[in-house]
Amino acid sequence: MKSVDAADYTIAVIGAGAMGQGIAQVAAQGGIKTLLFDAKPGGADAGREQIIKRIERLVEKERIGADDAKAASDRLGSVSDISALAGCDAVIEAVFENLEVKSDVFKQVEAVVSKDCIIASNTSSIPISSIASACEKRDRVAGMHFFNPVPLMKLVEVIRGADTSDETVAALTELGKRMTRVPVTVADMPGFLVNMGGRAFSSEAFRIMHEGVATPAEIDAIMRDCRHFRMGPFELGDLTGIDVNFPASLIIYNGYMQDPRIKTAPVHEAMFNSGRWGRKTSGGWYDYKDGKVHNPPSPDYETDASPAGHVSLAEPSEALTDFCKSLGIEVREEDDGEAPILAAPVGDDATHTSLMTDADPKRLVCVDLSCDTSKRICIMTAPGADPAARGAVAAAMIKAGRKVTAIKDSPGFVAQRMVAMIANLGCYMAEVNLATPADIDLAMKLGLNYPLGPLEMVEDLGSENTLEILERAQELTGEDRYRPSMWLRRRAILDLPIHTPA
Repeated sequence: MKSVDAADYTIAVIGAGAMGQGIAQVAAQGGIKTLLFDAKPGGADAGREQIIKRIERLVEKERIGADDAKAASDRLGSVSDISALAGCDAVIEAVFENLEVKSDVFKQVEAVVSKDCIIASNTSSIPISSIASACEKRDRVAGMHFFNPVPLMKLVEVIRGADTSDETVAALTELGKRMTRVPVTVADMPGFLVNMGGRAFSSEAFRIMHEGVATPAEIDAIMRDCRHFRMGPFELGDLTGIDVNFPASLIIYNGYMQDPRIKTAPVHEAMFNSGRWGRKTSGGWYDYKDGKVHNPPSPDYETDASPAGHVSLAEPSEALTDFCKSLGIEVREEDDGEAPILAAPVGDDATHTSLMTDADPKRLVCVDLSCDTSKRICIMTAPGADPAARGAVAAAMIKAGRKVTAIKDSPGFVAQRMVAMIANLGCYMAEVNLATPADIDLAMKLGLNYPLGPLEMVEDLGSENTLEILERAQELTGEDRYRPSMWLRRRAILDLPIHTPA
């Protein structure tokens, strides 16, 4: 194989759609001679014109210089016959997500390129080994999965198939760097890394909604304000499209032999069947008008109650005492039988917190202190709780300048459940060698804009707390979806850093 650093290194991109154009653009801007091919007559020429227009707009926005733009455009060519790819050092396929179509493309490419030419697929869902099975020289076949829009999304997954050689993986890793992307090496498993890792963020949110614990607006607000995600799971689902994310969820779920940890909820399928697919249909989890949410429901709890002046605690807690002081609420050692009682459980719901602490469930208000409470505070109460206790506590929080979201009873509130599930899935991916722990964190931050990688979330929440949340959820719900990964369990028990290798 030719060195990727060679000045005359040449690649081809097959498929001049949005993804193909993006890949060709970053290659040309990265200093690589690039050929664009499309089976549709005139498709490659039209794609090249669109890329050049985008490069020229970068000059107008003063993001690149005119000389660099001209050089990139000069490196970009278009061809109308696949035989013109004969001299390429690497070919990246970016055609329709269909195994038969891709296999046919790979056969055609293999028939014209040299034996040292790498052939990579940009597939997001089809196993690389399945595509490679149509080829004679499978060691030079791999995945090179970019993310849309390619010029803005820095991540590229380099996917190792069953027969992919180390040399091929190393070359594609260097090629990704030369294309100014950040490559991570990923095993050939369903959904690869990012699409697999993103399942917990959406599926657990859908499950929480399905259980009636909180609304989409409430869940989104909690994850934005308390856990610093750029978008909530329902906002993101509407953006990507439910017609896309529901089938993807099924593919990955079935690909992992129906592992309950990545199973979606019935409400997800109901939305898919209804045709409410998100922004593209002007209605999904939210309604849209002119591309913006129309009449968005409020996630904020409102009350006319007088702020609580004092409370007692279900059990001693320095963190909860300090929190109350920050709100101007007096904490009294003795329960007077009338004032609200506060607790800050980890993994438990209000019902079981009241049982374990002997606190009056009617006056018990649970507060999630596991996350940022500077903007929004999540509170929950047990069934049959006195609305006056909840209202008084919420009023004190609102008076202190915080927004409040009041949810139904749930083991682990909303943020604890979701973060623990995201973290557990990240640990599972490390356990099965999908990628290295560091690459799992990096990929999820770059590919999905997570504020922290999944294993970093374990560090933030604490491995013992993460394990406790999952174990309590599994115990209280009886569901295997909450079973902790052995990666997490062993490191929590041994008090080892979560990134400790196996």
